[in-house]
Amino acid sequence: MKPELLLMRPIYAPAVAELERDFTVHKPWTAPEPEAYVRRACGNVRAAVTTTTAGFSRGDFEALPRLEILGCYGPYYELVDLAAAKARGVIVTHTPDSTAEPVADLAMGMIVAVMRRLCEADRFVRAGKWPEGVFGSGREVRGKTCGIVGLGRIGREIANRAEAFGMTICYHGPHRKDGVAFPYFADLESMAREADVLVVTCRLTPATRNLVNTRVLDALGADGFLVNVARGAIVDEQALIAALASRRIAGAALDVFRDEPRVPAALMEMDNVVLAPHIGTSTRELRDERSRKLLADLRAFIAGKPLLHQVMP
Repeated sequence: MKPELLLMRPIYAPAVAELERDFTVHKPWTAPEPEAYVRRACGNVRAAVTTTTAGFSRGDFEALPRLEILGCYGPYYELVDLAAAKARGVIVTHTPDSTAEPVADLAMGMIVAVMRRLCEADRFVRAGKWPEGVFGSGREVRGKTCGIVGLGRIGREIANRAEAFGMTICYHGPHRKDGVAFPYFADLESMAREADVLVVTCRLTPATRNLVNTRVLDALGADGFLVNVARGAIVDEQALIAALASRRIAGAALDVFRDEPRVPAALMEMDNVVLAPHIGTSTRELRDERSRKLLADLRAFIAGKPLLHQVMP
């Protein structure tokens, strides 16, 4: 019989197909009561797979008495309770890769999309409105100032792309970066006043939760745009909705949300918002790479061979 595996969330379909070749795969999200399904049907599960955003809690570990290995489909595992894994003797693996380039590509695309009103223009054409009149103008990207919140690897890649589009770059973070010539702002509100576009790329920490709040949005102003490709909770979502509804900012492009996959209805009803379902790393190339690494470690574990991408123990 094939070993049993619990898949916490849907992942890349080709990866699921490969998992199903080697394992009996449990998919709790398909059950009316997922937690009850896990307690009832997953007592013999030896392996589990989670995602960067789903994580794996102490309660998840406790619900699987025979769990031996947890694979994280993605490079980050901050939401995995590593202390619980260690206490249970569960091996944790991940799929290290470079997310900076594809996320930066998406961020630059979102800057262009929201400033040039591409999604609105698409809806205008599809609705048959073009013969009836001229579509409203967007804004030029060239010559604008792009303020980057968090100049890490992703932020630097966005800066490279934005510069190529003729934008001026500045950045905010907890400290000035060595060897970086871009203007640094220790105060985010001050940078927002200077920026035409504010791009959020920093990590979610207690210090960055709700970092982009009403004061920052008001500083960005009625001609400013917000782009978030980091984590939804970095932006005060209700403050953003209020700023967009009252046109205190010009628009927003969002790949992440506070309660994914649930998106506030108010955002979905707004024309000046570009929405994406957290696809920053959703490229075929990157997901193929992650799938290979995930499957290699799971297959090695079942075969009693050394693991390649082990986080702990």
